[in-house]
Order: sequence, then C-alpha cells, then structure tokens
Amino acid sequence: MTIPSVLLPDDQAYDMKAFITGSSRGQLHWELQRTLPEGVEWLELPERLDITDRIAVMDAMAQLKPDIIINAAAYTAVDKAESEPDQAMAVNAHAVQILAEAATAIEAHLIHVSTDFVFGASDGSPFVEDSVVAPVSVYGKTKLAGEQILSKLMPETALCVRTAWVYSSHGNNFVKTMLRLMNERGAVGVIADQVGSPTWARALAEALWRAAALRSAGTMHWTGAGVASWYDFAVAIHEEARVLGLIDREVVVNPLTTEQYPTPAARPHYSVLELTQTWQSLDHPARHWRDDLRSMLKELT
Repeated sequence: MTIPSVLLPDDQAYDMKAFITGSSRGQLHWELQRTLPEGVEWLELPERLDITDRIAVMDAMAQLKPDIIINAAAYTAVDKAESEPDQAMAVNAHAVQILAEAATAIEAHLIHVSTDFVFGASDGSPFVEDSVVAPVSVYGKTKLAGEQILSKLMPETALCVRTAWVYSSHGNNFVKTMLRLMNERGAVGVIADQVGSPTWARALAEALWRAAALRSAGTMHWTGAGVASWYDFAVAIHEEARVLGLIDREVVVNPLTTEQYPTPAARPHYSVLELTQTWQSLDHPARHWRDDLRSMLKELT
C-alpha cells in the first residue's frame, strides 16, 4: 500500500533509498513499510541487523548506502528496564551513537524516534521541543541519552521525533489489550490520572516519511491531536468497538489512580506534547486521536 505523493509540496517528490531498523513485527516498522511512498526503495538485509553491533552496522550501511535511515528500534519494556538498565542503555543510547556514526560516514539522513518519557513534572502545559527534560524512569533516561548523543554527533543532519502512546492494528498495544479484556470481562480498571495523546502508528509513519523527504533536522513532536487519560482512551475504545461489533457486550470501565495500580517504573502524570511547530514545519497537521482510533479499529473488522 502506498500513500500519495501529494503529501509533499508540488515541486518535490520522493526519490530515495531507505533503511528502517527494528523488527518487522514492530508496530512502527510495519506501518512504515505499508505506507511506503512511491519513489522510495525499501532496503533490507538477509538477517535482522543488531544495531548494538558497531561493525555489523557500519558494514551494512556501507553496503546498502541508504539515503535515509529511520531508527524504529528501541528497548520499550518500560517496567523491565528498571531491572535491565544496561540492556536498555545499549539499545536506546549506545546504538544511536553507532547509527549516527554510520549515517555520517555515508552522508545519510538519520531520523530517530524518541518518547514523551524524557519529560518529568509538568505545569499542565504541553511540552514544547526545548522544554526542560527530567525523566522519571530508566527507560526515559536511556531514551534521553540517545537524544543527547544524536544532538551532539549530528546537530544539523539528523531528526529526533518524540511520540507517545503508540498503537496499531499490528502487534501488541493498549488498544488490542483493551479489546481482549473487554471481550473477556464485564469490567476493566484503567488509570485515570495519567494524561497524554494516543498515537496511531500509521499516522506517525506518514509524518516520518514526509520529514524524510523534506530532510527535516532538529527535534519534532508527533502524536495524535487532542489529549486523553488512559481511562478516556479506554472508554473511547469501548464505544467505538461496540459500534463496529468488535465487542459484543457492555463493559464497565472503572477509573483507577496510579497509587491503585503500582508499577516498577514511574510514569509521567502529564506528558502531552506540543505539536504546532511540527505541523507548520511539515505542513501536515495531525488528525484527532479519536478519528485515528476509529480508522484503526475498522482495520480489525
């Protein structure tokens, strides 16, 4: 499946070779492949590339010579990272250095995907790109380390895109977990005091392709438009899924506090990302998260 080149200004077109890190089982990797624009050549290796292996990465990139590298690989097990900090740091930070060095050697554009978890306490206003970073978890700290490495090594030729609450019809995620639980139980409990912005991986993929074509650099934020708590998100999933016949019963969604559902890793209570600058830079505003949710659920029918 392709996305139309009308996403670009009339005087530009996609003409590049792209290499995407990460597993084909990953949500974003999968969405990047199925939204591959016309004019982009998708490069692959016989085996999955270990991005923590410097020699393997340097050799692979020298062989393939991509024009664009999108780093969709990450250690995302937020709670497990608390007991595996070295593994998380290897993938989320050290590997970014390796990719940056490889991209620099072949003069490729590098896009690195980061997270809202690099932020900490908030005054209730959306975080802008240069807001103070203060991660409250090992996962957030390792992702921040990756951002800082990228900024140091490729300040003018790489792009860091922060996102949040990613879901897709492919892979494991909050939406699909809620659908499963709502088909198994008469009630579910969901945290109501953590607020962010749900993000359809397909919409994120489309934005990344546009940024790649424009060779955007620096830091950008991309999520679905609008805000929600996890509780709000779950209620919307139930309502939309009932209309589409994906849930065959009424399910009670009970709000929980963070204290009622403790986890090994701390989560930010408010991690809404400001999107205006990205919309203007890409000339490509995000859709409201509920519209994207409805589109994703239709894929499951």
